Amino acid sequence: MRCVIARFPFDLTKSGVLETMKGVKPEPVTGQSVIIGRRHYPVKQVGQVITRQDRRDFSAGEVLRAMIQLGFTCRTPPAAGPVSAPASASASSVAISPLQRASVMLGGAPVSA
Repeated sequence: MRCVIARFPFDLTKSGVLETMKGVKPEPVTGQSVIIGRRHYPVKQVGQVITRQDRRDFSAGEVLRAMIQLGFTCRTPPAAGPVSAPASASASSVAISPLQRASVMLGGAPVSA
């Protein structure tokens, strides 16, 4: 498959990417990742290895598009889940209004009525 990464054309194949990444130790994943074999690699590391370019020369999106088109599974970091109210506010014996509860859940100071 022909793709363009950092304004340079590359002819990539799934077997070629597998062969290139063989023996490469994955760095810790902090953001988007690509699953190659049974390992999770950061997208920028995969792009650097397969293109032999500096990571600053291409975006993660360019590499993600290429890896998805080749049939690799790509993952993005999970979005932040809902924030629960602090234990002190929820365990209080005093009834709090929905406005106060929402304020505490959003990380603000409790609203006094």
